[in-house]
Amino acid sequence: MTTVSGTSSTATNDTTATSSSGLLSDYNLFLKLLTTQMTNQDPLDPMDTSEYTQQLVQYSQVEQSIQQTGKLGDILGQLASQQMSAASNYIGREARFDSPVAGLGDAPAQWTYYVEGTPAAITAEIKDSSGKVVNTVTLDAEAQGSYKWDGTKADGSKAENGAYTLSVKATDSAGNTLDTTINSVAIVNDVVTDGTNIMLGVNGIRMSASGLVAIAAAGTNIDS
Repeated sequence: MTTVSGTSSTATNDTTATSSSGLLSDYNLFLKLLTTQMTNQDPLDPMDTSEYTQQLVQYSQVEQSIQQTGKLGDILGQLASQQMSAASNYIGREARFDSPVAGLGDAPAQWTYYVEGTPAAITAEIKDSSGKVVNTVTLDAEAQGSYKWDGTKADGSKAENGAYTLSVKATDSAGNTLDTTINSVAIVNDVVTDGTNIMLGVNGIRMSASGLVAIAAAGTNIDS
């Protein structure tokens, strides 16, 4: 895994180099066999021209494969590096993710919620990574709102730092359940990559950059 201080092309280039090494080995073996065959051919019974041509075509295909693989690796490395460079601009900014999972760390876990319709009552459960409910709270009965959790559990004890999921149930005045969308919100602390995926470090957990729905300067109201 590569951090923002490095280049995301490291893992990609390693994979490409391994593939190219294999192709190059095949290429060298093919060239050696072809040269040996030509050198040791019987002058009275020379190599068939069609067979010779076919082997030259195969030789050309191997050479092209090596070149194309190298170029593809360069392109992938450049794209990954550009993605890392772009994602590094998120550091220190407030991000909103299309996910009910938020981190509890140095800062409270924070979410925004959006209710379709007019809610009369909204309750929420906070679950730990094992799915256990650690607290149940009542939220403001609004179509759009936010909630910060400082880690206080239902029994008054402090929850450990980590990932927590907010589950919201909103009902209207008739008791009908309303659809609700939940997003997590946090400040981006760092950016890492495994060569394929860009992950953002937010309040002690990792979130995929592909789940970003909004980004703003720290302290900006990102709820809207």
